Amino acid sequence: MNSRIKDNQLAHPQRLNKSDFAKQQNESRSQPSGPDYQSSLGTNFEPLLDSEDAAKLLRIHPKTLQKLARNGEVQAVRIGKLWRFRASHLNDWVNSRMSY
Repeated sequence: MNSRIKDNQLAHPQRLNKSDFAKQQNESRSQPSGPDYQSSLGTNFEPLLDSEDAAKLLRIHPKTLQKLARNGEVQAVRIGKLWRFRASHLNDWVNSRMSY
């Protein structure tokens, strides 16, 4: 049976087993980073946070943050059905609400 699997892999080199496929998917999902990537963009691009990550920074529920974004209280961008946030905008929002 092992020779049969090897023959099948030789006949179809694009076929991957489940672990190799999962590894390839994870590598393709990782965001490019480093000085070479940033310089190719011409500017430094601040990564966008999803609702869960942004809510963790603020220590609030993601639905609360989405409601704030929907009401225009927090600066965010909606991509399809998903909300995305910049950490710097969240920081500015928190600073504007702080009482001294």
